[in-house]
Amino acid sequence: MSTNLNLHRTPLAASRRGFLGTTGTLSAVAVALLAGRDALAQGMGGDPSKDVSILNVALGLEHEAINAYQLGAGSGLLQKPVLDVAVQFQGHHKAHRDALMATIQKMGGMPVAEKSLDDYAKALQAGMLKSQADVLSLATRLELGAANAYIGVIPSLGSHDLAKVAARLAADETMHFTVLTSALGRALPSGALSFGA
Repeated sequence: MSTNLNLHRTPLAASRRGFLGTTGTLSAVAVALLAGRDALAQGMGGDPSKDVSILNVALGLEHEAINAYQLGAGSGLLQKPVLDVAVQFQGHHKAHRDALMATIQKMGGMPVAEKSLDDYAKALQAGMLKSQADVLSLATRLELGAANAYIGVIPSLGSHDLAKVAARLAADETMHFTVLTSALGRALPSGALSFGA
């Protein structure tokens, strides 16, 4: 497959990195809830409106990833084994979405609404997808941007629990990138420490 993978930051990848690099840190309450430690969150202080805003941006990005995989799956361009993997990865993003939504709701916030599939198709330029390689290239770029965003935010986090959550999300995104790159028949990054740079 001859489609080149542009490992440089795309606008979508840059927006993920920009979001995670400039939003600050979440309160201890948000970290505890996101990590599934509801009992620990009780009695803690914090600014829930700030946390809800940050989590809603992350939720919006997960909505984008879910819909990107839906566009790929519905395109008719993916062959059976690749389609199965795309659906599996979409499921991972749905789990990320569900965790974010539950945390936002537990904090008394309103989760950001998912846009229509047509809106995502336009934003992701789905009309340009003409082959399985095109679909995989789009997904690969999004996954690389997500991995780099989550890795990029870890050093600025004051909470070990939130750093662990971000690392787990980054690991999922890195796995997705690696599998998709291999499915495209492309070489994996040759150097060490190639993610998060």
